[in-house]
Amino acid sequence: MSERYDLCVIGSGPAGEKGAAQAAFYGKSVCLIERAPRPGGTAVNSGALPSKTLRETALLFHQLRQRGVTGVDWRVRPDASIGDFMRRERAVVDQAWHAIDENLARHQVTRIRGTARFVDAGTLEVTHPGEAPRRIAAERFLVATGSQPHRPAEIPFDGRVVLDVEEMLDRRTPPARLVVIGGGAAGCEFAATFAALGAKVTLVTDRPRLLAQLDADVADAVRNEMTRRLGIQTAAAVAVTDIRVTGDIATVTLGDGRILHAECVLYCAAREGRIAALDLPAAGIAVTPQGFIQVDRTTFRTTNPRVVAAGDICGFPALASLAMEQARVAVCQAFGLSFKTAVSPVVPTPIWTIPEVATVGLTEEAARTEGIRVERGLAYFRDNPRGQIVGELDGFVKLLFRTDDKRLIGASVMGEGAAELIHIPAAVIGLGGTIDYFIGAVFNYPAMADAFKYAAYDGLQRLALRVSAAMEARARSTPVDTPTVPPPDRG
Repeated sequence: MSERYDLCVIGSGPAGEKGAAQAAFYGKSVCLIERAPRPGGTAVNSGALPSKTLRETALLFHQLRQRGVTGVDWRVRPDASIGDFMRRERAVVDQAWHAIDENLARHQVTRIRGTARFVDAGTLEVTHPGEAPRRIAAERFLVATGSQPHRPAEIPFDGRVVLDVEEMLDRRTPPARLVVIGGGAAGCEFAATFAALGAKVTLVTDRPRLLAQLDADVADAVRNEMTRRLGIQTAAAVAVTDIRVTGDIATVTLGDGRILHAECVLYCAAREGRIAALDLPAAGIAVTPQGFIQVDRTTFRTTNPRVVAAGDICGFPALASLAMEQARVAVCQAFGLSFKTAVSPVVPTPIWTIPEVATVGLTEEAARTEGIRVERGLAYFRDNPRGQIVGELDGFVKLLFRTDDKRLIGASVMGEGAAELIHIPAAVIGLGGTIDYFIGAVFNYPAMADAFKYAAYDGLQRLALRVSAAMEARARSTPVDTPTVPPPDRG
């Protein structure tokens, strides 16, 4: 006989936990199935929290070496392990586990340990070693099993020299030489972290540039700073044609003929949905060619009307913050609850490279492709007193706004604290505000956020110059593209 619930959730990562709690808050009977011994999914156990903890330690160590203190010599013991750099990680992960346990208990979510697979459109079978299989039936299902590293057959993964991102943090010692394959967020983050720990890093991507999702000038600035600060070498628009391991050394051959040697090769060029155990065809659930569950991006319903999916299992972008909101909306949509009907289109995206970078809204290239007439405003942290105090001299903020009404449509920040600062322009975009908000706002002094005001001033000056040029052209009877809003005075 099947156990019955209003909602059955598969996976206890950010999406699964928040989706389960959302439904339970509205009085639904909820069970959550997780095959791992502890909750949290990749974000807590092997991804976001562990890697960002290591990154913070690496950043601190790099800053101490770069800035120096007279009479103090900062060195790493030859036998220092990656675990030594991650001692804070255990406390962070333990606290995350505790918070998830408390949240699920407070909402009276029933937790079941085991591996779930669909038997039919409305029933799961859950198996766990040493226990009899259980049948779970539910009115609705939320699939939130996340994603895993894509492991192409041509890459000779061995768990020792050639690794994926989930294996990298288990490596005992930081490599002296590291080749990272993949120029997206994960590849750049790992490259920066291990370079800060002292590794000689080469970052390889088959795309024309690193971090292709960013504004081109922002992506170029990050690449330049990673090279200048950390000595990272980059190889763009080139493929890896061969990887061979001899003893403890990998030889990596690139399509342009270059040959690289390293103690470690990290492959992080793609991810795929964690769907193998689910038997999705039995429930009539379609998947994309990339191995992610196919969903309606508004309701998050799958091709089975009783099943919704949220988080990394749905594909790009793989953000824990977005996964939580997708799950809350998916559950509300599934049960007809009016509390959350849509995920905000304004999604701030951080990338924890060194330097840190974050973006929100449209890039300049995307805006022009959509035919939006835009202007930009820039301000550099080297001109900001707080930036000078903390030594963040090469970072900047960039605001992107429409020329006709000055409405803010995009923003980027490069520099430490970017992931926090980006929420300010994100809020302005979400509320439909203009860059005049920054002109009128009062920011703490000294504070990095004050750079937004001067980026807005810069943008208005650029707009004023454009209007002036248009007026001169008009006087000469030369047709030009003219903004309609006169420039306000700079205060």
